[in-house]
Amino acid sequence: MREEEKITTLDSKWKRMIRKKWVLPSIYIASAALILTGVLWYQASDGNLLGGEDTDNTENIADNQVDYMDLDAVPVNVQEETIKMPVTDEKSVVIKKKFYDYNASSEEQEAALVFYNNTYYPSTGIDIAQENGESFDVVAALSGTVVRAENDPLLGNIVEIKHEDGVTTHYHSLGEMFVEAGAQVDQGEVIGTAGTSVYNKDAGIHVHFEIRKNNEPVNPEKFLNKPITAIEDEMKAKTEEKSEDKTTDPANKEDQSSSTDQDQPNKSEQPADEQKEQPSDKQEGNAGTEDKGNVNGNSKQSSKTNVEEDASISMTRA
Repeated sequence: MREEEKITTLDSKWKRMIRKKWVLPSIYIASAALILTGVLWYQASDGNLLGGEDTDNTENIADNQVDYMDLDAVPVNVQEETIKMPVTDEKSVVIKKKFYDYNASSEEQEAALVFYNNTYYPSTGIDIAQENGESFDVVAALSGTVVRAENDPLLGNIVEIKHEDGVTTHYHSLGEMFVEAGAQVDQGEVIGTAGTSVYNKDAGIHVHFEIRKNNEPVNPEKFLNKPITAIEDEMKAKTEEKSEDKTTDPANKEDQSSSTDQDQPNKSEQPADEQKEQPSDKQEGNAGTEDKGNVNGNSKQSSKTNVEEDASISMTRA
């Protein structure tokens, strides 16, 4: 009977302990801690991570990383090229003849004329030469595709490189050419050497450099060290200015037309065809002859008027 009483007493104590609020939560927490500890221990001692298979997995991961590194990288933000002077050393060269700008002063325009075959022609680019007159390497101002590389009897050896957005660069008066049509060239790559041309003998050894947008020449000096998109922006600005001029008040146009008959227009307002007329000694001589003729005509007309007045006076006296 005593053993039964002991068992009954233990059961009653256990039941009383379980009825307490903190007992069951403590049991649950302890059980969870034991389970979590067992899982961590199993993972730490698992052969897939620490055993012999771990080395194979590590090698597979390393191989995958090498494969990804071997793939060609896709550029996210490619820096746009800026137009450079077509020489290796800018400090060793000078610009002997500038681009003919119709909005420039008369002195600057006169300095930008090329005299050939007793005729003056506007320079559509810039002539670059060394101060000592020696030859030098000519490089590509921008990366692109060579679309022309040949000898011209008037301009010498010429190379033409095509770029994006309808922009082309031209290199005339080359002594030697190191590229052929269809070749891809990088910016700064040597494409030839400076030479001479029949068209511009006065420049000596030089390279004539041009930038064209849709085959229209632009001032190269204006876009040096600028991105190629600056040319497009410049062309759009000019187009907008022309459209604004066309939408001006008609009354202002009448005033401008009347003032044009009386005064000579500025070169910036003249049409392109009229602006291309170049000054020459013959034109100045013709102008002097016309002025002389006008003076003689005026003197003859005045003398005729005086004769008529004298005749009318004598008739009145009679």
